[in-house]
Amino acid sequence: MRALVALLLASAAAPTLAAPDLAMVARISDEAMNHGEVVETVAYLTDRIGPRMTNSPGMRVAERWTQDKFKGWGLTNVRTEGFDFGRGWSIESASVMLESPRRMSLRTIPVAWTPGTPAGGITAPLIVAPMKRPRDFAEWSGKLKGKIVAISFPRPPADATKPAFVRMDDKAIGELDEFQQPVTASDDGDGWFKFIQFGKQLDEFLAKEGAVGWVRMSYRDNGLLHGEGYQHRDTPKLPGLELTAEDYRRIARLATQGDVTLTINSQVKFDDSDPNGYNVLADLPGSDAKAGYVMAGAHLDSWVAADGAADNGAGSAVVMEAARILAALKVKPKRTIRFALWSGEEQGLYGSANYIERHFASRPANPDPVKARLSYDFKLGQYPIEKKADYNLLAAYFNMDNGGGKFRGIHAEGNFAAVPILQEWLSPFASMGASTVVASPTGGTDHEFMQAIGLPAFQFIQDPLDYGTTVHHSSVDTFDHLRPQDLRQASVILASLLWEAANAEKPLPAKPLPTKPKMTDPFRYEDPDKKD
Repeated sequence: MRALVALLLASAAAPTLAAPDLAMVARISDEAMNHGEVVETVAYLTDRIGPRMTNSPGMRVAERWTQDKFKGWGLTNVRTEGFDFGRGWSIESASVMLESPRRMSLRTIPVAWTPGTPAGGITAPLIVAPMKRPRDFAEWSGKLKGKIVAISFPRPPADATKPAFVRMDDKAIGELDEFQQPVTASDDGDGWFKFIQFGKQLDEFLAKEGAVGWVRMSYRDNGLLHGEGYQHRDTPKLPGLELTAEDYRRIARLATQGDVTLTINSQVKFDDSDPNGYNVLADLPGSDAKAGYVMAGAHLDSWVAADGAADNGAGSAVVMEAARILAALKVKPKRTIRFALWSGEEQGLYGSANYIERHFASRPANPDPVKARLSYDFKLGQYPIEKKADYNLLAAYFNMDNGGGKFRGIHAEGNFAAVPILQEWLSPFASMGASTVVASPTGGTDHEFMQAIGLPAFQFIQDPLDYGTTVHHSSVDTFDHLRPQDLRQASVILASLLWEAANAEKPLPAKPLPTKPKMTDPFRYEDPDKKD
């Protein structure tokens, strides 16, 4: 009897969770599945507009087009918020020709933000001179004048040991449910900083030595190209191009047998007309101005090797479709629902970081003036965090940026108090395969810096499909690698969670505001390899 009484008392004391609004879920599902536009939206973004690198002509078109769509669907306060970014850059044409010992065209793409060649290109002998640390420069000093430099080590092909296309099973999802200690401090991104700085140091060394250009090897096999570059604030001196792994290995082998001559031709265009990148924002107004707002976001920008379909046209289209669905249903949530299409994500989450600094909270600048000029990553170890006006107004943020695969659940990011609420909100979608809340975090996208200041910001678990193995940042990131039914399912779930969060009695619980932590491992040894 005492046990029964204790159980009843415990049940009475436990907080009760409001059941999901199943009638609204049904309306949302009908609108998405039978009247949806998400496939048409992502097709327009990818097939018609194409790649959308920040401040490129394609991105400017996308900024205008997405605003027009939001306005046409009846969203309000549709606007852009600008932030300092730098030069725009786009590709007009590119080619690399092997001239000797035989003539053939090589598959290539210019490396982002590198300058072009003169019209007609540059013909010069090739030298294979792999360099990945400043200490490697001494070996090649005095040997590069007038040469096209192959800067990558020609790594051998690797066996494919994993399937290229994956749908997650319960076991794979369950393995994500592991708590990881939150990181509230940073080493100021020393590895990332060295990587960025090395690109600049290499360009300066090659130019000083009289090289006329350089080529590098794609990091994937099977003819895939990527073309990412990270020097958009300091324009490099020399043209740089990426070759497919197979073509790069070929010219490296030929160079061991005798002289090799290449013609590199990179015609690119810089745009200095407006150095600002722009986030696109739109609101579905709430009935209670004091209740704050909820947000959904995805990054609109992409790299340029293909059309930016899975990364992140898919996420952008799902966010836009959630806005269209709720507007079409003519609902009036308690809280405003804000939709964000971020810019500058691919270069370091610039757009969402700017929104954070403008609206949510600020951190002191990194004391190193070079790091302070670079991305928000180099602020993560700086304290105290100072809250701004909207910090306590954000009730929830949901982000989509893991390709086009359907939702399987959500990462709770170590937010214990939010877990049962998120489980309740996801419960109607078990038949769609999306009902799991896992403890583990996920990083590298626009919710990350919100999490770093304690806000309730979450990223969905998604079926990988061929995102990590083939598509991510690659020359085949096109509409063909998306699955329409997955996008419709994601749209239903995102719109439903936004509706639940916008009408919940309380905001989703936030984690404590991070403060500067003590050293947690005073007996650690320094790894000498980190110095490289």
